[in-house]
Parts: sequence; C-alpha cells; structure tokens
Amino acid sequence: MAELAKSFRWSTAAVRLLLSRSGAGFLRRWNAATYLLAVVGAALWLAVQPRHWTAAVRSVLARQVLFTGVEALFFALRVAGAVGVLLVVQAELWLGRLGQSDMIGELLMNVIVRELAPLLANFVVIVRSGTAMSTELANMRLKGEVHVLDAQGIDPMIYLVMPRVVSTAVSVFCLAVVMVVACFVSGYVVGFLLGVIHNDAATFFADIFGRIGGMDLLFFAPKTVLTGLFIGTICSVGGLSVRGAVTEVPQVASRAAVTSLTVVFMVSAVLSLTIYGSVLFIEVF
Repeated sequence: MAELAKSFRWSTAAVRLLLSRSGAGFLRRWNAATYLLAVVGAALWLAVQPRHWTAAVRSVLARQVLFTGVEALFFALRVAGAVGVLLVVQAELWLGRLGQSDMIGELLMNVIVRELAPLLANFVVIVRSGTAMSTELANMRLKGEVHVLDAQGIDPMIYLVMPRVVSTAVSVFCLAVVMVVACFVSGYVVGFLLGVIHNDAATFFADIFGRIGGMDLLFFAPKTVLTGLFIGTICSVGGLSVRGAVTEVPQVASRAAVTSLTVVFMVSAVLSLTIYGSVLFIEVF
C-alpha cells in the first residue's frame, strides 16, 4: 500500500507539472496573440487620424513603400513568372491525361487568385523586407535612437511602427495583384507555345478575368491586406523588443520571419475555411 500511495503521489505530481507547463505555454501564446492584435488595432486607429500623418511620417511611409513594394517588384515578377510556367506544365501533364486540357484557364484562375498569389506576395515581403525591417529597428533600439525620439516628444508608435505596418499591407496587396497578372501572362505564353491554349490573348484574359467573382475579391483582399498588417506588426514589434547585445539582432530577425510565416499560413487557412467552407456547406445542403 505504501508503494502504491507513493507511485500515486508521483503520478499526481507529474500530471500537475504537465498541466502547469501546458497552461503556462498557452497563456504565453494567448498574451502574445492579444498583444499583436492590440498593436495592429492601435496602428490602424492612428492611421485613420490625419493629424498623425506629418511630413516626417509620410516620408517614412514613402521610403517603406519604395523598399517593400517597388524595389521588390522585379523579384516578385520572376517568382510569379516561374510559378505560372510550372502551373501550366503540371496542369497539362495531369489534365491532359484526363482529356480536360481546356480547363487550364479556370484552374489558373482558381489556384492563383485564391491561394498562390497572396501567399507568394507574403513570402516575398517577409523574406526580402520583413527581416530587414526587424534588423533596422533592432539596431535603432540598441543604439539608443528610439530613446532619443521619445525624449524629443516623438511617439515611436507613430513614427516607427504605424508607417511600416501600413506600407507592408499596401505592398503585399499591390505585389499580389502584380503577381496574379504575371502568372497569367507567363502561363498563357507557355501554354500557347505548348499548344495547350488555343485562344488568342484577348479571349484568354477576358475569360480568366470574367471568372473572377465577388467571392474571389472578398477572399483576395483580406488574404493580402490582413496578413500584411500582421507581418508589419510582427517585424516592427520584434525589432523593438531587443534589450541585450548586438548578437540578439539576427535572432530577432529570424524569429520575426518564422512568426510571420506561421501567422500567414494560419490566417490563410482560417479565411479559406471561413469563406469557401461556408460556400461548400451551402451548396451541399
């Protein structure tokens, strides 16, 4: 009986330890998620007030849009062009076996507009600009520049965070639109050369864009703007969270990139289930 009671006490202690650690981990993630949402909400609330858009803040916004969106344009075009070619080749390989090669246009529209273009635009911004944003703000924090701004009466939230959050959202949306067009163009050119697409360019693109409905636009906007807001917030907050040595900077940048990718996938999955899952449910029942 003594051994049984002792083993029971050990098992009870192990269960309590497991529950304690699980609860602590859940609370940490919950606090991080609520803090992230609070910062996004604060940035949006500040952004809709014209008095905060001084000349200095507008200059920061313009530089961030230039770096995040405009300078990433050619890289995004190369990625989108390659993806469009790969999609057409794979579609011809599998749809051709089923005798459905004429469905390539519809397949390109569904896959690119609803899923690939928003994801690719987010990836381009995270890889190219998100890590650089975190590194820049982390170095400003370590050098004391953030404290200097605060001492001068300049709110770092307005001057540093808000324009980066807004510029990231705008850049992701614009890059996604450009990548949609680039994927369609490269897909049409390769498909026409392979003899898979027989229509002229005007007919093909009229058919493609004619298939884009309100539900696709409703899905496309939050999948780019909302994720862009989260990326800008995560990278900005991550960079400003540095407290120690310079060796923390690459760790912060890497952590911000991984967190941004995780959030992008989570938001995309939730939106897909919410929008298209409800449509499928209505069609079935």
